Amino acid sequence: MTTDDFLADCRARLAFDLLSNTWNAVVLWALRDGPSRPVELRERIGGISAKVLNETLRRLRFNGLVARDTHPGAPPRVEYRLTALGRTLLGPIDAFGAWAYEHGDEVMAAQEASSD
Repeated sequence: MTTDDFLADCRARLAFDLLSNTWNAVVLWALRDGPSRPVELRERIGGISAKVLNETLRRLRFNGLVARDTHPGAPPRVEYRLTALGRTLLGPIDAFGAWAYEHGDEVMAAQEASSD
């Protein structure tokens, strides 16, 4: 990888942008076990408003990471699921989470030291 790999329109930058939004990775991870309705996602995630969840799901659909399935009925039921492309991000998200678990205390200590 060269420094040119991080230009504004490069693929690496696209990947970093996808994961830089806090909720993108959280919603993708919440969908790892299978399709979920929005209300189930909100319960599983916690701390996310309906509006932010909707925006996140729309963004993930736009990027081909999540699919929306509508089931007939009264009222119709909507579920979201990971696409094959979305599943490819579970490994990097898991690795980043493992890094955070291992080094989170160090980061927080550095933040506290910096605020002195």
